[in-house]
Amino acid sequence: MKSIHDVTIYDIARALNISASTVSRGLRDHPHVRKEVKNKILLTARKMGYQQNIFASNLRQKFTSTIGVVIPRLDSYFMSTVISGMENSANSQGYNLIISQSQESLKKESDNITTMFNSRVDGLLVSLSYETQNLDHFNVFFRKGIPVVFFDRVGDHPKCKSVIINNYKAGYEATLHLIDQGCKNIMHLAGSLNRNVYADRFNGYKQALNDNGLPFDDNSLIVSDLSSKAGEDAAQAILKQKILPDGIFCANDHTAIALICEFKQAGIRIPEDMCIVGFNNDPVSRVVEPNLTTVNYPGREMGEIAASILINTLKNNQNPMLNSVVLTHSLIIRQSSRRK
Repeated sequence: MKSIHDVTIYDIARALNISASTVSRGLRDHPHVRKEVKNKILLTARKMGYQQNIFASNLRQKFTSTIGVVIPRLDSYFMSTVISGMENSANSQGYNLIISQSQESLKKESDNITTMFNSRVDGLLVSLSYETQNLDHFNVFFRKGIPVVFFDRVGDHPKCKSVIINNYKAGYEATLHLIDQGCKNIMHLAGSLNRNVYADRFNGYKQALNDNGLPFDDNSLIVSDLSSKAGEDAAQAILKQKILPDGIFCANDHTAIALICEFKQAGIRIPEDMCIVGFNNDPVSRVVEPNLTTVNYPGREMGEIAASILINTLKNNQNPMLNSVVLTHSLIIRQSSRRK
């Protein structure tokens, strides 16, 4: 089979009977190339199917204008808003994103990091998987001085900056709200406690109980992958308990909504019999009946700020004293927990 020849600037030069250097300057919109010559070059390049090798050109200049993004899951409303913010910030400054997902697997995350490194991304934006317990697989980036910015699920490393919310305070406030509504037997549905976001929400929940003289034991905590199925399973396990909780704080909205649906089918009134609070302010939280009380997590803002920090680092405009940025969250009180 005859191989298809990639059109080069030399092919365009021969077609127009001009030098390859003139073609190169014309394609780069160089001011020393006359407008009519430039137009002929662009028209001929288009007709011949010329593809400019931006990657090779950028490599000669030691950058690729690409930023790697590694997230746990793509099928997440929160992560989609984060990526939207990242794209907005990156594209406005001439950068493109390469996005991959770990699917909560350390191996996949490590493979993604290797792929990003081999793709010569200029920097990396990362939210860690459930299974990640150290940052050894990022050493290839650290050794080369390639900047890494963590967001949401963050790691602790002196060379890295982070963008987060105060999950401890958010967990405390969500639990305190349940206490204010008269709840005395409050459970918590958490994600992997390896991750800062879920550990901090859990610790905030425990502190609120302690500060108000309410008990906590291991039966008050359910740890899962926070999927809708996990919420359904948790609801069935809770329904088998001799004494039902009168309040539940969930570490995301998916599990909270699954609980509401399962409990309603079992004849439990929300919030009269049981108050439920979620986390993330997903759009579905305003659709479920009753509407879900939740913590608003500023995903788009987080994405914009994380990308801006990384790009400023690449441009040597970073603040060396800045280790982390803490964004403002808010508790949105709706019918699922409002008794008073």
